[in-house]
Amino acid sequence: MTWTAERIEELVSLWDAGHSACIIGKKLGISKNAVVGKAHRLKLPARPSPIRKSTNTAPRRRAAIFAKPLMEAAAPLPLTEAEIPAQTMTHAELRPTARTKAAGGGQQSCAWPIGDPAKPDFHFCGAATAPGKPYCTQHCELAYVSKNRERESAAA
Repeated sequence: MTWTAERIEELVSLWDAGHSACIIGKKLGISKNAVVGKAHRLKLPARPSPIRKSTNTAPRRRAAIFAKPLMEAAAPLPLTEAEIPAQTMTHAELRPTARTKAAGGGQQSCAWPIGDPAKPDFHFCGAATAPGKPYCTQHCELAYVSKNRERESAAA
């Protein structure tokens, strides 16, 4: 495709009339990119971008969108005596006599963390683990929810 003087005149007149590059390309039988490239080389005035917003609109504040929660959080319902597990044990009852400072090396000891890791009294449970689990049987009951327990709590 060669740009003849007539085609350039037609391009300039359609460009000045405000037609889009796509429409000019269809009228001339060329691609939109060919129109844009030739208009750029001819230094025709640039068109306002359809993507850019006009400067007279106020910028959106994204923080305002997320400032208010959509719904208020509901307060948790207190547990009834039927919902409290029958064999609830305290950490003192679960804790073995010797404290284990690091879990991971010995797969034979419970890796349940007890206390705040930033404080010096932090330790792991250290009791014998349940087969195939990283925790002792008491901590497995706390960590894993069985399908039966899910059904019982849903039925209540």
